[in-house]
Amino acid sequence: MRKAFILLLGLALYTTSCTFDDQVDPNAPSLNSVLSNATLQELNLLVTGTEAAMRNGFGTFCTSSGSIAREFYKFDADPRNTEDLLGKNGTQLDNNTFYLTSPYNTRYRVVKNCNILLEAVDNTDQVTAAEKDGYRGFANTVKAHMLLQVLSMLEDNGIRIDVADPENIGPFVAEGQAYTDLLALLDLGFSQLSGASFAFSLSSGFAGFDTPSTFGQYNRAISAKTALYAEQYDDVTKVINTTFMDLGGPLDAGPKHVFSNSSGDIQNPLFKAAGQSGDQLIVHNDFINNATAGDTRLSKFRARINTPSQDDLNGTHETALFATSTSSIDLIRNEELILIYAEANMQTGNLAEAVSAINIIRNAAGIGDYTGAVEKEHLIDEILYQRSYSLWGEGHRMFDMRRYGRLNSNFLPIDRAGDIIHTKFPIPLTEGQ
Repeated sequence: MRKAFILLLGLALYTTSCTFDDQVDPNAPSLNSVLSNATLQELNLLVTGTEAAMRNGFGTFCTSSGSIAREFYKFDADPRNTEDLLGKNGTQLDNNTFYLTSPYNTRYRVVKNCNILLEAVDNTDQVTAAEKDGYRGFANTVKAHMLLQVLSMLEDNGIRIDVADPENIGPFVAEGQAYTDLLALLDLGFSQLSGASFAFSLSSGFAGFDTPSTFGQYNRAISAKTALYAEQYDDVTKVINTTFMDLGGPLDAGPKHVFSNSSGDIQNPLFKAAGQSGDQLIVHNDFINNATAGDTRLSKFRARINTPSQDDLNGTHETALFATSTSSIDLIRNEELILIYAEANMQTGNLAEAVSAINIIRNAAGIGDYTGAVEKEHLIDEILYQRSYSLWGEGHRMFDMRRYGRLNSNFLPIDRAGDIIHTKFPIPLTEGQ
């Protein structure tokens, strides 16, 4: 991927006061230049840098939330991965350490990039009106996606949404209002994409989603996911049909983060070589013990020759989720959309359609049709089970379990006496709350 982290200020560390180091990248335009009649090239560098920056911190987002949800253990030299995140002896989450600040700050850096792009587009006459709307639709869609990840982490702590003016940032808004605002932002981005044109190129990860209309399907997919998290299930059933969901299509279809070994680029942060030591993602034994026989999704787990252990924790398998250090990571894919569709239909009483969607996932995994009771409570269990294997290790399970009141010891294992299960991340210390 072309690495144009051009945003001098835009990629600088987001803080409570939104102040930034005044540094200039000699290979990139200055901020004043970007904000004052930006050229087509400058705007396109902003887009490229924004897309690239979406990948930063995502690995920590997945490993931090996945550790809390007992998907896996992260065995490395940092004891906080097996102490803080697993609540060892009642340990609370730190509000000023990597497992919070890395995903939080990187999400807001992307938001800052989007806000710079939006301001730059408003202040230039170098592109057409349709092209301006293309930039706006891109920026508002990406911004909403990043903020959704922050809200997933902080839950009812709320999040800041209005951060466009560094001298006058908005307050933390409550969770419910945040969902409303994010859905409105996605609707705005979608409307801007209608009739727009793209004067910019996206990476190969957006192949098939690199025109205003197809990028709009990605926008609608994030909108469906946001509405699901907001428990607005009727809205999910309306929006889902405008996404790229295809009940008969390949499950892996969708936009992706891409990586490479090129100088200046980054590798897949969730890839782990077979049998490596020192930095391991060890599958929680429950995922091995509770698997359905013949489930092809078990290929995500690789048996270890020797059972690794650390801090009184152990596991027989390690992650095999990604084949190489340059394997792509889905932003959202057809498999997740079908599961969203199943859940929304279940919640709105269309149980037969929910079962049909579940069966698509089950048969793709080689485990045959659902044979349990066609009742809401049983289907909740089934959908959460299928999500746990289909989306394992990709930053979903903590938030899925919380949505159904299951992020507790009644549903998740306690591996050591005295451990606790966290339900949300704290507001970062730098926010001064």
